[in-house]
Amino acid sequence: MKRRFLKKLLTLGTALTFTVSVMAGCGSGDASVEASADTGSESAGETSNGGGFRTLDEIKESGTINIGVFSDKSPFGYVDENGEYQGYDVYFANRIGEDLGVAVNYVSTEAASRIEYLQTGKVDIILANFTVTDERKEEVDFALPYMNVALGVVSHDDNVLTSLDDVGTDDQIIVISGTTAETYLTKNYPDIKLQKFDAYAEAKTAFENGTGIAWANDNTEVIAFSLENEGYTVGIPSLGSADTIAPAVTKGNTTLLDWLNSEIESLGEEQFFHTDYEATLLDTYGADYEDTLVVEGGKTE
Repeated sequence: MKRRFLKKLLTLGTALTFTVSVMAGCGSGDASVEASADTGSESAGETSNGGGFRTLDEIKESGTINIGVFSDKSPFGYVDENGEYQGYDVYFANRIGEDLGVAVNYVSTEAASRIEYLQTGKVDIILANFTVTDERKEEVDFALPYMNVALGVVSHDDNVLTSLDDVGTDDQIIVISGTTAETYLTKNYPDIKLQKFDAYAEAKTAFENGTGIAWANDNTEVIAFSLENEGYTVGIPSLGSADTIAPAVTKGNTTLLDWLNSEIESLGEEQFFHTDYEATLLDTYGADYEDTLVVEGGKTE
C-alpha cells in the first residue's frame, strides 16, 4: 500500500565518521579496493602542484585514489555487516578505481565535511550523494551528473505532514547539517525550527525516537527510509527545484575533472548507471523509478 501511495505522489524531476579497514570484494577487475576512514590522502602520497590536490598523474603514480563516501546512508553509501562499503555511489567508485588501474581508499565522510575534505586534500573525489548547487560550485568543481534528485519530507503515519505551511510554531523538522534540505528550509521557511544532526545515523535514531514531526532530506533518501521502515509516509515527495547528483573534485583540479567527465560519458555508452541502479537500488525503489532517477552519460534530457 505504501509503495502504491508513494508512486502516485512522487514527482521526480530529475556521516558518521568511523574507521573500517578491509579489502572490499565488491570491486571488479584487477584493482583492489581498500576501505579506510582515517588514512585519507596520506596513504597515497603528497601533492606536488601546490594547489592542495593531487593531479591525475599523481594519483596514478601513487597507485591509490581517495574517494569520500557515506558510511551510514543506505542504499547510496554504507558499510555492510561484513565491514565492506556498498551502495550506488560505491559501485561507481569501484569502477573508477578499476578504469584508473588503482586501488580505492574509501574515506567515510559526513554531509557537512564533503567540501572540507576536498579543500584539505583528504580526498581526491567526493561521491557522497552530492547535490549540485550554485553555492557549492563556487567551492568545488562538479563533474557530469549521474542521478536526479529533489527534496522530500517524511513524517509519522499518525501525523502525516503534507505541507510545510502546517508546521506549528513549536514543531521541529530534522535536517542533516550541510545538506540542501537545511539550506532550502533556512532560506525559504526561516520560521520553522530545525533540529540539526551531523550524521544520518544520528538523525534516523532521533526521528525514530520521536524527535521532530518530520525529516527533510533528498526525496530519494526519505522514500527509501519510508519503504524500509514501517510507520512512516512521505507526505511531501517533491520540494523545491529538481537537481542532480554529481562527483566533485577540488576546485582547479582540471586533469582529474576532465578524466571523470570522459569516464562518465564512456560509461553512459554501456548503460553503466542503469546497471548500477539494478545492482544497488532496485530492491528499494523498484523498476518504475529507474529511468527517472538515473542520469546516463551525464545527459539530463
